[in-house]
Amino acid sequence: MRVATAQIGSVLFDTPATLLRVERVCRDAKAAGAELLVLPEALIGGYPKGLAFGAVVGSRSPAGKDLFVRYFQSAIACPGPESEGLCALARELDLHIVVGVVERDGGSLYCTGLLITPIRGLVLRHRKLMPTGTERLIWGQGDASDLHTAETRLGRVGIAICWENYMPRYRQHLYDQHVTLWCAPTVDARPLWQTSMRHIAYEGRCFVLSACQHLVAEDWPEDVRRPMGESAVGVIAGGSVIVSPQGDVLAGPAAGESILYADLDLDDIPRGKFDLDVAGHSSRRDLFP
Repeated sequence: MRVATAQIGSVLFDTPATLLRVERVCRDAKAAGAELLVLPEALIGGYPKGLAFGAVVGSRSPAGKDLFVRYFQSAIACPGPESEGLCALARELDLHIVVGVVERDGGSLYCTGLLITPIRGLVLRHRKLMPTGTERLIWGQGDASDLHTAETRLGRVGIAICWENYMPRYRQHLYDQHVTLWCAPTVDARPLWQTSMRHIAYEGRCFVLSACQHLVAEDWPEDVRRPMGESAVGVIAGGSVIVSPQGDVLAGPAAGESILYADLDLDDIPRGKFDLDVAGHSSRRDLFP
């Protein structure tokens, strides 16, 4: 089974242009034989790294609120026209798609991961449980309604968004559901991230597919690019990886805009669980219920 991760960035505040990028990489991945493509965190809707939206403790500026309006208008409803378009694309290409979006629900935004299958369409919508740091300014928290994995013809798919991968209890929750394809959309481009991906694959004896954005200054509108100064150059550097259940890096870490591919042998999962199954014979639930 061939899988892929796409390392691309958003066109900030231009969701139609971002969707064209998504369609292009989906078609490229399918042409290369991929059955599953994982795309980065907050790709559709954008990750506004470095923007403060005029906020300090106890105050929000009028200009910051106006900037948030632009961000709010870039978000999508799930389900909605954009997600339905992705379902049609998955059906046309016979491709499973995991993609990070900024979801608009009423007056709130959420950092959300979607799993779209060719037959059933949108089967999993997982909202990030705990936005990291000042992400809490712009994103609400997820809840217990979408903590499940999803069974597909490729295996059992779970989604952990960015620093959710550092939440031990959430990891165990996914392990307990016997996740086989651990999808980790992210914007964390630090080298330590790849170490974490290898640890999760080895701990859970599952395949880990991590897709990180690659965002450069040219992806930003001119009026918000200038205030960021030097930090706008290579805003998010990438580092996507695909890892085996033994913690071996099968592809990556990627540099620049790219698509990684790996051919998976799912029998590597029971091979790995022969000596470690943290959801089964290694769990000691008599001590840790």
